[in-house]
Amino acid sequence: MRYRPVLALIAGVALAGAAVGTMSGRARTPDLATHVGTYVWHVDDPHFGGWSGLELSDDGHRFLSQSDKGNLISGSLTRDASGAVTAVSANPITPERGPDGKVLRATRRDSEGLAVSSSGKIYLSFEGIQRVLEYDRPDGPAHALPRDPAFLNMPLNGSLEALAVDAGGALYTMPEVGPVGHPIPVYRYAGGRWTQPFSLTRPDRFRPVGADFGPDGRLYILERAFLGIFGFQTRVIRVTMGAGNRPVDAVQLFQSYPGQYDNLEGLAVWRDAQSRIRLTMISDDNFLFLQKTELVDYVVAPAMAHAASAKGP
Repeated sequence: MRYRPVLALIAGVALAGAAVGTMSGRARTPDLATHVGTYVWHVDDPHFGGWSGLELSDDGHRFLSQSDKGNLISGSLTRDASGAVTAVSANPITPERGPDGKVLRATRRDSEGLAVSSSGKIYLSFEGIQRVLEYDRPDGPAHALPRDPAFLNMPLNGSLEALAVDAGGALYTMPEVGPVGHPIPVYRYAGGRWTQPFSLTRPDRFRPVGADFGPDGRLYILERAFLGIFGFQTRVIRVTMGAGNRPVDAVQLFQSYPGQYDNLEGLAVWRDAQSRIRLTMISDDNFLFLQKTELVDYVVAPAMAHAASAKGP
């Protein structure tokens, strides 16, 4: 979701509450993931920026990201011994295309969510015109998935923000907005149709902006709170899925301090050579000089990762 420059400069919003709330038993267990490193990434190109989705290879070294200005970028990450990113080597920026193979018009480019299936298909979710597009390759034509009627009632600047695909190829997406105290619906696409198997509670200012299924089969959700002059605050929730594609457990892995990171919107979950679960996030700089593109890495505590693997859906 893009923030207008005026809002970024003058909005005065009270600090978000620390309550996590409940979502099928969401537990208040912060600091189960540890910050490893933050890398500021800049390319001298007017099309660079707005990165709001992230996908990584199984080893965390190759990446694909998409911009809310309708571009895709791929490349490789150099990491140090701790797993923190120390350098980025990127390929040329590629414009997203529509079903007709033509570059998307400006009014249709607001892509917010990114997911890549095990078969290599690329999926993008959009605000503005609320839809999900499927690609066989980054520079190829799109295939438009059916639109659930509920999508049409979503606000233009707060609809299909997060997107994830599970091991079976089912897509999960959710809008960002909704008043505090009201649930945010999660939609699932499989077998050619959308269903709405569950909702997220929203007890505070945090909103879902990114999602990914980890190698442990869990759904990880990146949530963000916009605190006006205090900047952004981030947390990641790990959801254990059970029967009926519904959550049976949800645990907070970490919550940042206000202003600790920029506008983190994209999340990729992977496993390192020591079998530890890693979280890599990317920030959307909104093409504003006051903001920056960051790659932020966390590692989940070994005991927590082991419990997640052993628990099973």
